[in-house]
Amino acid sequence: MSKEAVFTMKLEPELRADFMAEADAVHRPASQVLRELMRDFVQRQREAREYDEFLSRKVDAGRVSMHAGVGQSNDEVEATFAARRAVVASQA
Repeated sequence: MSKEAVFTMKLEPELRADFMAEADAVHRPASQVLRELMRDFVQRQREAREYDEFLSRKVDAGRVSMHAGVGQSNDEVEATFAARRAVVASQA
């Protein structure tokens, strides 16, 4: 991948010194470590956003089914699974 962009940032001198020392301790250029940190951050943000979108779609679908009378209320679901738990507990 071409490395043509320049990224400048301000930070505390102590943080820079600590970071440079740690990068040096693992025999890696600081720029390489920063690129990896940035890639990891981008990936985590994308995954979080995709999950939020997935969850939003699931909630919307649930709301549509409830408004259409297809779903069950929380009380009905709780009662169903309480009965199932009772059956499993009696078999143990």
